[in-house]
Parts: sequence; structure tokens; C-alpha cells
Amino acid sequence: MDIRIEHPLWLLVLVPITVYLIFTWRTVGRKTPRTALLFILRSASILFLVAALVSPFLVLYNDEEQILFLADRSASNTGTEEEMNAFIEQSLGAKKADQAVGLYSFAGDFRTDASLTKEKVLMPEIEALEEVGETDIEKAFALANSTGPTDAATRIVLLSDGLQTRGDVFSYLQKFTNNRVQIDVAQLKRKTFPDAALTRLDVPRTAYAGQQQLMTIEVNASDRTSGTLYLYQDDRPLGEEDIDLIPGKNQFTYPLPSVDTGLVKYEAKLVVENDHFLENNRMFAAVTVQGQPSVLVVETDDHPSVIPELLDQNTLNVITLRAQDLPSTLSGYLPYQAIIFDNVPGTLVGEEKMAMIEQTVKNFGTGFMMTGGTDSFGLGGYFKTPIETLLPVEMEVKGKEELPSLGLVIVMDRSGSMSGSKLSLAREAAARSVDLLREKDTFGFTAFDDSIWEVVPVGPLDDKEDVTAKILSVPAAGGTNIFPSVAKAYEDLANLSLQRKHVILLTDGQSSMPSGYLDIIEEAKNNNTTLSTVGIGSDADQALLEAMAEAGGGRYYGVSDESTVPAILSRETITMTRTYIEDNPFHMKLGPVAEWNELFAEGVPQMNAYIATTAKQTADVAAVSPKEDPIIAEWKYGLGRTVAFTSDSSGKWSGELAAWEKYPDFWNTAMRRILPSYSSAPYVVTQLDGGKFTITDTSGESAFLEVSAVTETGEEIEVNEDQTAPGKTEITLEAAPGLVYLSVTDDQNRLFETGVTIPYGEEYSPKEPNEDLLAAIAEETGGRVLEEPKEAFRSLPYRGEERKSITTLLVFGSLLLFFADITLRRFSRFVPVIRKRSSVEPIDSPGQTSVSELLKQKRKR
Repeated sequence: MDIRIEHPLWLLVLVPITVYLIFTWRTVGRKTPRTALLFILRSASILFLVAALVSPFLVLYNDEEQILFLADRSASNTGTEEEMNAFIEQSLGAKKADQAVGLYSFAGDFRTDASLTKEKVLMPEIEALEEVGETDIEKAFALANSTGPTDAATRIVLLSDGLQTRGDVFSYLQKFTNNRVQIDVAQLKRKTFPDAALTRLDVPRTAYAGQQQLMTIEVNASDRTSGTLYLYQDDRPLGEEDIDLIPGKNQFTYPLPSVDTGLVKYEAKLVVENDHFLENNRMFAAVTVQGQPSVLVVETDDHPSVIPELLDQNTLNVITLRAQDLPSTLSGYLPYQAIIFDNVPGTLVGEEKMAMIEQTVKNFGTGFMMTGGTDSFGLGGYFKTPIETLLPVEMEVKGKEELPSLGLVIVMDRSGSMSGSKLSLAREAAARSVDLLREKDTFGFTAFDDSIWEVVPVGPLDDKEDVTAKILSVPAAGGTNIFPSVAKAYEDLANLSLQRKHVILLTDGQSSMPSGYLDIIEEAKNNNTTLSTVGIGSDADQALLEAMAEAGGGRYYGVSDESTVPAILSRETITMTRTYIEDNPFHMKLGPVAEWNELFAEGVPQMNAYIATTAKQTADVAAVSPKEDPIIAEWKYGLGRTVAFTSDSSGKWSGELAAWEKYPDFWNTAMRRILPSYSSAPYVVTQLDGGKFTITDTSGESAFLEVSAVTETGEEIEVNEDQTAPGKTEITLEAAPGLVYLSVTDDQNRLFETGVTIPYGEEYSPKEPNEDLLAAIAEETGGRVLEEPKEAFRSLPYRGEERKSITTLLVFGSLLLFFADITLRRFSRFVPVIRKRSSVEPIDSPGQTSVSELLKQKRKR
């Protein structure tokens, strides 16, 4: 046992304290045992307090030893698994009975393969880790060192090639507060495999429409081989070429065709036979092409759009696309400066694509406009979708007290085949339907597999939160038996006096049906109960579900994109619960938006109908109906602007507006309201390392830059910004390898967009093991570079230790002495009083002359 202190500098205060105590003792007049005792108590109290300040502790030694094996299972160590496992297994044979051992694997993440124990350990079956594309030795040390008792002597055995790609292992080793941890290393010999890797894809960051561009590609090959290079532009094939590769660097240059305006994505893909790593065979780049703004008009087969003919094609590049053909990646939307949904139902779009459009508007300044019609706004199923989020209007309407009474029952398949995203989206869809209902409406929710599960009994909707929670908790299990649950829904609604009764069936499977089931459905329809069906996936019995919907007087939805399910249920519920279409002829009343007022300065044409919506609080309402419902509303959403026009474009609803001579001006005005003010701001983007970039405004006009980033899938990622100088910022992106889109805005309200590539990890780059790093780790902690596996269990050069602080005891002792000192000082005040009272009648000692006698003798003289 030892005693040690943590803060020795506090001992310096003893110098002035000692001087003060000596001075105090010397100035004491009469030194009695009492004053000496009080001086000792006071001095001891002060000394105890100083001792507490230095934080003393006892060190209690123990003989516990723990050996922790850390196996690097990152991609760079592919092929060394057997070598690693054999080394560990041979080492375990030398384990002593009093030594604890734990087995751990790491790459970018960390996993326990065998928990710390003193029992015999057998080598477990090792599975692959998730983040094999990174090596984080620092994180592995920190987590391994925290798995066992901190007071035991510890040896960490690191099996690695030393190629760390994340973290700083030496910054962690410097944090060791004692020498109780020793690190040994066992270097893994990286096996060589034939590999070819794309190491460079260069295109200009900015270009002008019609300008020819050059793409430069660099390939690093380990051996002489051949392969095929595939090129893509915005996910469309651009060309392919057979190439011959020599060991080392190979460079290729290709001319690229001129493209329209916007942000254009390029991809290069390398295919080589017997290629070891496929992760290093793809690279991405992006070019910002400036010129005429591009506008995407989205239509359907049922409602072809007239808007492209009305827009000014001399200043705008107008592209028309069917709703079902919308891009499934973010790069498909970035070439457009504005997007118009012309009477497009959300059931053909899906939430994933809606989310990408929302990110495009919010982070890249793309304008967005939605027109009205029978398949738009609330009737299109946009309630609680990303499209509703970006629009200046809400799909809900006022005046619910005028709506008919409703009974709605949702019947959902919860069989095992529905597990995963199908069930998750179906539950979310049902929950949205609950939000659209009034509390006095009748609602029921039944799930089925082989049996019927009555999750929410049919009855008045009293507690929406409770109902929603029940719906969201339904799990997947069992087989599929469709009709009993549908029949139960009919039975529950049959005797209810409601103006509208509707059943929605969702399933992804097939089921045998009882005889006469269509007769039952038709009978229910005649009794005012309708049925709509939703078939999810290719396994659903389309013919059956279509026949059921037709017999039930409802609609059938065949769903290939699961993300459209919420829009489908929203549309079905809204159709039953609301009268959205206002079809009385009217004239718009203009609001406080100057450009729209100028357009209608000579008068407002009469219109026939619109879809009722509710303007959001911060929206600018340019025109309203006589019922104060918005007809034209706009607002700024993120970096973009959006417009809602609640009448239609065809003329069926817009009436005389569509026949008006200034009708083309109406649409071109709308475009001016939503098109972003892109600038050819001279921003230079430089890649520093991996996900680190520097963005610089070379014009010197900007002081502050703001950057947002979005992945290909539309996921917004965090940007760590460090403003290093006026108009210059350094950003760090934590994203998976691939293309990341950046939007840059400055204090001059200029907007610039570009794409940057997060390269594949260094794990997939051919490198030799870092022997120097491994040797330095061992030397830093007094460990060894192991040659023999049994050395891992050699005795540690020190013992484990446990610290016991005695600071609290010293503080407590100081207080006791201090109170003892105070008590004795206060008690001593009574001593003189006692003595005074006892000397009133003094007793003379024998043979001693009293004072009175002496005075008498003096008088006689």
C-alpha cells in the first residue's frame, strides 16, 4: 500500500501558513498549557485542510490481470481472417488461471466476440462487421479499455495492419493517466489480390449550355489486365469503352455532349474480371451548367398538361414528364429550376419522390407550383406529405360542421409477408386517415392474418392519440385470410345511421374466398357501404381485389411503390369525409402581391371552380375566393419559392381565365415568382481530404457563406462549417461514399449549387501495412511487437492498483479539530468568574499574616 497526492502544488501554501503560526505563537503573552492546547488544535485543523487540498489517496495493489485481444477486421485485412483467428487461438493456450481474457473485433465500429472472463475461452465463430470500410484504432482502444475493471493490470493485444483511416490513436494514448495499460501489437501480413480502382474523375465544376466538356478518368491497376468503362449522365447510359490497363496509373479522356441547364451528374463505373474490391470501381462528379432555366411540367395520361404551350419557350427550356416516370434520385430533379405539378395525384408519386422534391426546393432553391383539379391537393392524397410541407397551403379545410356523418373501417393485412416497410407504411397511412376524421366520426381498425384482430372496435372516434398508438403497434405474423375481416366490417357498419360508410382493404397476398362473396359486397353497396381495395406488391391478387372494388362501388389501387400507400389512404379518406370542390362561378379578390395585381389591373375573369384549402399563416395570398379560400398563394420555403393555384389549368374549372388573352402571361408570371435567382458566383470548391472541402468566393464580395448538403437519396446531412476567412469556409461532411449535393448562399443572397464526391475509404486503396505506427504504439506503452502468440499472456511488469481517496476523512478531521478549538475557547470564559466568586472570603494559611492585620499595624505606627 502506498499513499500519493494528485495536486502537490497546494503544499506551497504551507510556507505562509507556517510563518503565520510561528508569528502567532511568539506574540502570545503568557504561554500556559491551555493556550498551547488551543494553538495545537488550530494548527492541526489548518494542516488537515491543506492535506485535503492536495487530494491524497491510498494505492491498494492487486494481482488481477486482463488480456484484451483487438482484431482489425476492416476491408484492408481481407484474407487475413484465418491468420488472425489462428494467432488468437494459439495465444489462448498460454492463458493462466488468474488471467481474464476478452475478444473484440473492430473496423469503423466495435464488437464484443467473447466477454471478459477468467474461464477457458474458445474461439467463437466470427461474423463480418458493418463498417468494414474504415479503421478506427483510437475508438477500439477506448471501448476495449472500458469493458473491464479499471483497477486491473491490462494488456491490449492489437492485431492489425496499422492502416488507420479514422481517429488519432496517439491522441488517445496521451490521455492515459497511469501506466497500468500495456499494448502489444501483432502485425498482419496483408495479402495481395489483383485489383483495379478508379482513383480520379474530373469534370469542370461550372459550364455554359452548349459548351463541350471533357471528362478525365484515372484508373490504378495492380496488374496488366483489361476491362470495360461505363459512363452515365444523370443515371442514363452515356457510353462504354473497352480499355487495357497496365500496372500503375492509367488515364483516359472523353468529350461530353452539351447539356441543358442545371446540375448534371456524371458517373464512371469500371468492370474488370477477377477484381478484388468492387467498392473502388465507381466515382461521381457534378457540373453546374448555366443558361436558360429548365422547367419540369409533371402530368398524367388522364390529364395532359396545357402549361408547356403557354410558357415562353424562348426564355425557358420546358420538359414534360408523366408522374409515374419521375426520377427516383435527387440528381434527377436538380437539373430543373422549377417544377409544376399539373393536377397530379400523390398516389402516382410516392413519399420518397416527394421527399426528394422537398429537399430540392428547400436546399437548392428550385421553385415549385401545384395546380388544382380532381386529382390535386387534398383530393390527390397530399395530406401530411412532404409536398404539403413545402406548399403555402394546408390540405385541411374549414367548416367541418357542415360535412356528412361518416363511418370508416380500415381492414389491414398483418400477415408475415407484410413485415418491414409494407406494414410500416400501411400503419402510417391508417394513422393519417385517423387525423383526417372528426372526433364524432365512426371509425374502426381491423388487422387480419389467419384470424381477425379487432384493434380498434367500430365506434365514435373519441381519442385520436390512443387509436393512433394502437394502430402503430400492430405487428406482422401469420397467414392470409381476407374475407372474414371484410365481412365483419360490413356487419359492424350495417345498423349504423350514417350518411357515408366506407371500408378500405389493404393486402399484399392472395386468399381463398367463400362462395357468393361478391353478392355480399354488392348488397353492402346497396345499403350505402362502399369498398376500396389496395393491392401492395406483385404478389397481391389483382384480379380479386379489382373485382371486389368494382362490386363495392369503390376504387382499386395496384401499388408497386409502397411509399404511395399513405397518399392512397389519405385520398380515400378525404374523398369520403370532405366536399372539397367549390363549383359555384366566382371572381377572385386580389391580395397584396404587386406583380399579380399588375397582371389583373384591367379586371379579373370569371372562374368556375377550385379546391378548398387553408392558407398557412406566413403565406402571401395573392387572390382569394368569395369564401376567403386561397386561389393563388405563395411563400418562401427554404431557399426556394412555391405557389399554389387551386383552380385548374385546362379551363374546365378556370373558366374565362383560360380563354383570357393574357392567360400565357398568367403562367409566365407564375414562373417569375418561383424561378430562383441563380448567380454565376465565382465560388471555388477544393477537396482537402475525404469529406473535407474548402469553399472560397474569389470575387471578394461575400463575408459569410452558408452551406447545406443533401445525398443522392434526398437525405439532408449535417455540415460542420468553419469560417476561416471572409468569403471562405471549410466544411466537413459525414456521409457514405458517393455524390453529395451542396447549395451555397452568401450575404449577397446569391445562390450556387454544385456536387462533390465523397471518395471510397482508404481501406480500398492498395497500401503496405504501417509497421512504423504499430511499433510506435507498442513503444509508447512499453509493449512489444509480438513474434510468438504465447507472449501475449506473459506476466505484466506491474500489478493492478485501486485508489482510495482520503480527502473526505481529512476534511472531516479538520472540521472536528476546528469545532474542538471553538468549544474549548468558549468554555474557558467561565473560569475567571468561578475564581472571583470563590475569593470573597479568603482563608488564611497557618502562620500567614492577613491583610487586615497588616493594615491595623500600619495605623498604630
